[in-house]
Amino acid sequence: FTGLDNFKTALTSGNLWPSIVATVLITALAVILSLLFGLLFAVLLDRQFRGRALARTLMITPFLIMPAAASLIWKYSMFDTNIGMLNWLTRTLGLPVISWGTEHPLATVVIVLTWQFTPFMMLILLAGLQGQDKAILEAAQVDGAGTWRTFTWITLPHLRMYIEIGVLLGSVIILQVFDPIAILTKGTGGTKTLAYLLYERAFIGLDVGEAAAYGVVTVILTIIVATIALRTLFKVFMAGGSR
Repeated sequence: FTGLDNFKTALTSGNLWPSIVATVLITALAVILSLLFGLLFAVLLDRQFRGRALARTLMITPFLIMPAAASLIWKYSMFDTNIGMLNWLTRTLGLPVISWGTEHPLATVVIVLTWQFTPFMMLILLAGLQGQDKAILEAAQVDGAGTWRTFTWITLPHLRMYIEIGVLLGSVIILQVFDPIAILTKGTGGTKTLAYLLYERAFIGLDVGEAAAYGVVTVILTIIVATIALRTLFKVFMAGGSR
C-alpha cells in the first residue's frame, strides 16, 4: 500500500500539466475550425441546387469513419513524405517536402480532427438553418437588407443555440480522442493529451499505479468539465424555450 504516493508523483512529475495544456489546445483548435467550416458548408447546403442530397451524404461521410481508419488514411494517403498527396502537391509547386508528423505534429492532429468533426457541426447548424423562419428573411430582403447584414443580424443570432450545442458536444467528444495521436504523432511535439498519457504510463511505461492516479485525476477533471457543460447546455435549452 503506497497511500497517496502515486498521486503525488502524478501531480509533481511535470507530465500532467503539459498534457492538460495539450488537451485543451487541441480541443479548442479542432472545435473552432470544425465549427467555422461546418457553418460554411451548412450555409452552402441550405441552398437549393441539383444533387444536394448526394452532396449532404458525401459531406457526412468523414464523421462516419472510425477514428483509427481515418488517422491511417491521412497518415499514408495525405501526410506521407513519399506517396502523400500533400507532399505531391508541394513537389509539383516546387516547394520543399514537409514531414508533417515530425515538423508540424500539432497541426497534423488538428487537421484530422477538423476533417472528422466538421460534418458533425454542419449537421447541427444545418438543422438550425432549416428551422429558421423564411418569412423573416423575406421581410429583411424587402426592407433592403443585403445578404451579409441579413446573415449577421438575423441568421447568426438564430443559430446561437445551435452553435453552443455544437461547441459543447464537440468539446466533450474531442476531449476523449486517442487514435489520431497514437497513430500520427505518438504524443510528440506537444500532442500528448491526457488520454495518451494514461496509455503511455500503463502500457508503455508499465507503471499501472501512476497510470491509475492519472486516471483518477482525469476523471475528476472530466466530471468538472461535464458538469459545467451540462449546466450551460441546460441554460441554452431553457433560453431557447423561452424565446
